[in-house]
Amino acid sequence: MLKRARRMAAVFVLLCFSGAGVALAATPTAALPDFTSIVQKYGPAVVNVVAHYNHASEMGSDSPDQAQGQGQGQQPQVPDIFRHFFGMPFGPQFQGPSPPGESLGSGFIISSDGYILTNRHVVANADSVKVHLSDHRSFTAKVIGTDKGYDIALLKIDARNLPTVQIGNSNSLQPGQWVVAIGSPYGLDHSVSAGIVSYVGRSLGNDQQDVPFIQTDVPINRGNSGGPLFNLAGQVVGINSQIFSTDGGSNGISFSIPINIAMSAEQQLKTKGYVSRGMLGVAVQNISDKIAKAQGMSGTQGALVAQVQPGSPAAKAGMKLGDVITAFDGHKVYASSELPPMVAMTAPGTEASVSLLRDGKPLTVKVKVGEMPRNGLSSEYLAGGPAASSGSSLLGLKVQDITSGMRQQLGYNGKGGVVITDVAGAAQMAGLSPGDVILRVGNRPVNSVAEFRRETAKVKPGSTVLLLVSHQGQNLFIAVSVPEK
Repeated sequence: MLKRARRMAAVFVLLCFSGAGVALAATPTAALPDFTSIVQKYGPAVVNVVAHYNHASEMGSDSPDQAQGQGQGQQPQVPDIFRHFFGMPFGPQFQGPSPPGESLGSGFIISSDGYILTNRHVVANADSVKVHLSDHRSFTAKVIGTDKGYDIALLKIDARNLPTVQIGNSNSLQPGQWVVAIGSPYGLDHSVSAGIVSYVGRSLGNDQQDVPFIQTDVPINRGNSGGPLFNLAGQVVGINSQIFSTDGGSNGISFSIPINIAMSAEQQLKTKGYVSRGMLGVAVQNISDKIAKAQGMSGTQGALVAQVQPGSPAAKAGMKLGDVITAFDGHKVYASSELPPMVAMTAPGTEASVSLLRDGKPLTVKVKVGEMPRNGLSSEYLAGGPAASSGSSLLGLKVQDITSGMRQQLGYNGKGGVVITDVAGAAQMAGLSPGDVILRVGNRPVNSVAEFRRETAKVKPGSTVLLLVSHQGQNLFIAVSVPEK
C-alpha cells in the first residue's frame, strides 16, 4: 500500500511539472526586434573603406588609444575547430591577411552625389583611399577634410544616384534602446550586429574629451570603425568608433560618436575645411567629497573651476577660481566631463549663460563663447592628476619662496605662490611632490612662506584644507584631510 502511494505521488508530481511546463509554453513572450528591413533598405549605403600607405609604418599613427581603435586591417585566424570538423575550403571562407600598407574600415553614404562619412583614424596619413560599394563597384575617394577632435573624416567619390542612409537624432537616444551596426569587421563586409544602448554621454578623455560617446554592447571589431549605428527606425544615430578590449576583439563594450556631432562637423568640413569649437578658457575638475566638504557644499555635482585663462571669455565674464559651474546655456552640469562637449558644440560668438556657485551662493554670468584654436584641443577639462595638500607641520609640507630663477626652472610663469621642497605624511598621501607650487589655501592667495604659514596656522587634526596647486603648469584644487590623532 505504501509503495502504491509513493508511485501515485510520483505520478502526481510529474503531472504537476508537466502542467507547469504547458502553462509556460503557452505564455506569450515579447518578440525580439527584426532588423531585416533596416539591413535591406540601408545596407547598400554602407561601404568598405580601404586606406593605402606607401610606407606601412605610417599605419595607425593616429588611431585612438583611449579604448581600442578598430581602423586597422586585420584578419582573424581560422579557429582550429573549423579545420577539424569541416576542413578547408569547406569551412568559413576568411580572406587572407591584408597586404602590407593597407588598413580597412567602414563608412556610409550621406548624399546621393557621393559624400561619405567615416572615422579620421581610418584614413589618417593615407596616400590613397578606395571605397568599395555593395554592388561591387570601387572608387578612389577624395578626402574633403578630417577632424581629429571628433575623429571624423568626410570623403567624396565621383558617382551619382547612390543609395543613402537616413540621419536621425542622437540626442533622443536612451539607455536600453536597441541599435544595429553594419560594417566590415576584419574585412568581412556588410556584417550586421545588434545590441542595446548602455550609456549616453560617456567621456573617454584625452584627445576626444569633446565627444559624449554613445556606449553600447553591440559586438563590433576592428574594421567596423566609421560604420553606422542605426536605431529601430532605420536612422543613423552614431558612428562606430572604438571598443574597449583586452585582446583586440569585442568585449561587449563599444563606443560610437553621436551623429549630431558628426553632421555638424561634416557641414563645416564641407564649407570651410575645418571644424570650429566653442571655448570658455577655463580648466575644470570633478568635485570630490573632500572638496565639497571644504567648500561647504551639500553635494559633488558641478565642475570646479581650477584655472581661468587671462583674457579668455571666462575671464572677461568675471569667472573666478573656485567657482562651481552647475549649468551651461540651460543644460545642467553634473560632472566636469560633461562641460567640454557642451561648450565645444556651441558656435563661437554665441552669448551663453553660465550658472555658478561662488562661496556657496548661486550666480549667473553671461559669456560670449570664443573659438578654440585649431592647433589645440579643448583645455576645458582636467580629470584628476597629482593631488596637492596643506601646509603646516601636521600636513608634512616644507615650502619656500619662489625666486625668478626657480620660476624659469619650474616652468611656472605666474605670480605669487610658494614652492614645495619636501613632502611627508598627509601631503605625501595626497600626492603632492617637490616642485609643485601652492597658490591658494582655502580662498586666500599665498605669495610668501609667511602668508602660507599664517593661512595654515589653524590646521588641526581632522581638518580638511583646500589648496590650489600648480603642477607642471596646470592648476588643480585638492582637498586634504588631516588624520585624527
